[in-house]
Amino acid sequence: VEADASYQVLLSNGNLVEEGECGEGETKRKFAVWSDPFPKPSYLFALVAGDLGCVDDSFTTMSGRKVALRFYSEHQNTDKLNYAVESLKRAMRWDEEKFGREYDLDLFNVVAVESFNMGAMENKSLNVFNTSCVLADPVTSSDENYYRVEGIIGHEYFHNWTGNRVTCRDWFQLTLKEGLTVDRDQEFSGDVNNCKTVTRIKSVQVVRGGQFKEDAGPMSHPCRPESYVAMDNFYTNTVYRKGSEVVRMYATLLGEEGFRKGMDLYFDRHDGCAVTCDDFLSAMADANGVDLSQFSRWYATSGTPVVTWSSNFDAGTGKFTLTLTQSSRNEEPLLIPVSVGLLDKDSGDEVVPTTVLQLKEKTQSFDFPSLKGDVVPSLLRNWSAPVKLNPSSGIVDEVQLSFLASRDTDLFNRWDSGQQLFAVATIK
Repeated sequence: VEADASYQVLLSNGNLVEEGECGEGETKRKFAVWSDPFPKPSYLFALVAGDLGCVDDSFTTMSGRKVALRFYSEHQNTDKLNYAVESLKRAMRWDEEKFGREYDLDLFNVVAVESFNMGAMENKSLNVFNTSCVLADPVTSSDENYYRVEGIIGHEYFHNWTGNRVTCRDWFQLTLKEGLTVDRDQEFSGDVNNCKTVTRIKSVQVVRGGQFKEDAGPMSHPCRPESYVAMDNFYTNTVYRKGSEVVRMYATLLGEEGFRKGMDLYFDRHDGCAVTCDDFLSAMADANGVDLSQFSRWYATSGTPVVTWSSNFDAGTGKFTLTLTQSSRNEEPLLIPVSVGLLDKDSGDEVVPTTVLQLKEKTQSFDFPSLKGDVVPSLLRNWSAPVKLNPSSGIVDEVQLSFLASRDTDLFNRWDSGQQLFAVATIK
């Protein structure tokens, strides 16, 4: 990179090999040589030239390498970069501990400028942000501002492996990198702030409040669309947020250990490659020795699936039967993970801990035998699938909701039951 000497900062992808000045007098210019050893698609190339202030720090990886961290912004903003720097170090450590992913270069640059016309972009080793996503100051920033900065910094860094090292074959696979990375940044925020339930509630509110509306409108599309008029149309709540819920369902079905095995195989197979959602599904299936072919229907199904439920308790045998029915725009049934727990109706004690039921048919019944008394079901725990859940009777049971709001051991469902009760009271 070569520019007029007034451009004090010259950045691009990779490691800085050499920088200096050339020419003399009025022809004096500045240059910088960058080398990126990793292949990448053209959309990840970046170049920054300007007069910017800088905050320097470093991070030592799990293998002992020291990585230089440099955050650049307009000079008047550099005193507000420190929280973003600390957020990046937390994200780097979390990705090592959670997924074994170590940063792969000697230098990581972040540029935050007021004139950047998007939120943030994960250009390899040179993330570019609008200042609204990076600057934080205790005098002017709220807790929500700090939370947002940390999440976005994490999201763009996590793309280094899910989007950059392993990238998309074509734009139809956009949810492969964005849905997966949204899920990763949500897990990161929940873990480092010790607020997994609060983070989950915030995420579900976005899906229900925004993505469900998209599903119900004229722009409804699956998270892996089949066509587009303009690429800009792909940056939707469905591709990002519903895509992240699809990734979360893998983890629900396979468990934390199984999901990690699938991620490890995904990286081992496809590092340096441009791949598809089907490749991700295959890695998850092969690593765990399971058949996920039915699950692939989620990628091609638009709209919001609906699950209705009914139940019956046989006091004579102590058997509780739960019947689930699904409907969606797909003619074939989806594979829907429905996390369920059962609470004793009298004591409120949890008699059946969280169990993941795999709803594979249009209508399916599940038996829970040998119970000592009638129970109250806690359904779709932690919102285990992006669906609408309705009682088959169509009648809201306020007594049951009150019971769950006060007794449920699943904190998300306890909150959700309270929200439903509030909605009923408002309508009245």
